[in-house]
Amino acid sequence: MPNIIFIHGLESSGQGFKGQLFKKVLPGCITPTFEEFTDKITYNKLLEIRMAQLKSILKEKDTWIIIGSSFGGLMGALYTSHFPEKVAQLILLAPALAVPELDPAVISRINIPVVIYHGRYDKIIPLKSVRSRAERIFLNLEFIEVDDDHMLHSTVTQISWKKLIRDT
Repeated sequence: MPNIIFIHGLESSGQGFKGQLFKKVLPGCITPTFEEFTDKITYNKLLEIRMAQLKSILKEKDTWIIIGSSFGGLMGALYTSHFPEKVAQLILLAPALAVPELDPAVISRINIPVVIYHGRYDKIIPLKSVRSRAERIFLNLEFIEVDDDHMLHSTVTQISWKKLIRDT
């Protein structure tokens, strides 16, 4: 099994629903808990702290498959934009991509396999803006719209994770 990390969303943890699922279906997948979101820290500072934590974890091995959810999807995309040689595959779940930190006019396009699952009923991260941004950033993109909400609980339990990862 390749090196796999799950990066949780803004208000979640590595021990949440998805973290537990990935530990079960992808043996060896690491699911760290990043700096907690509170109203006492700015978005930019939180992103900076969490990205430093992520870089520290990912420096331990050469190549990774990154699974990122929401804010964790943003983190995975940012890491991949800076270190594409360290990422074999990027799987994003309702990722927060339409942000200034991922400006397609500034970052280089990413040419690794990227799969994005996004719910049609997501009321937190707008599907259209994510699709538009993803199509401008990722050269090897599979964008899958699903009948689900932002949490994607139904979707993540239906995905054949071992097959998705094996197909890289």
